[in-house]
Amino acid sequence: MAWNDSRFFKGFAVAGFMLAVAGCQSGDKNALAVGDDAKPPEGKVLESELRAYCPSVTLREGTAFFNTYEKGAQDDPAKVIYQASISDVTRSCSRTDGNLTMNVAVAGKVVPGPVGKAGNVTMPLRIVVVRGEEVLYSELHKHNVAVGSESTQWVFNNPNVTIPIPATQDIQIFAGYDEGPPKKSAE
Repeated sequence: MAWNDSRFFKGFAVAGFMLAVAGCQSGDKNALAVGDDAKPPEGKVLESELRAYCPSVTLREGTAFFNTYEKGAQDDPAKVIYQASISDVTRSCSRTDGNLTMNVAVAGKVVPGPVGKAGNVTMPLRIVVVRGEEVLYSELHKHNVAVGSESTQWVFNNPNVTIPIPATQDIQIFAGYDEGPPKKSAE
């Protein structure tokens, strides 16, 4: 019986040693860290960031839809190449070096019209940031979407909408289609 007790204690000692070595080999450096060496997990959002001002983004009236027609057939429903619409807008904000940087995202879909065909369509999307009547930022983007024979969903984002951090919460972001000024007709 003495031999079995000795064998048991040796096995127990070996198992304990293996557990101790396995613990030392762990890749989790923060598992045993204490004091100032412990760092919060990467990607953690601070409460101050959650409470920080981030202007809302909305669609300006008349900019949520965009139609393309065959040449010379403006406003003829039988000559629509495609119809595009914006279904959602959102944003996120970050602060660095006295600037507020907003990532503005726009989502929607493109539906082929009666004369539509598969291919790429270019949609004119504008992002504008205003304070009252003052334009702080404005940029027109030509967003390309590959369209098939059925409706196609798309997402666009501009992660670099940057303005100085506002002193008051009076900033508004607008997103929408912008065809630009009407083309002059040749007379």
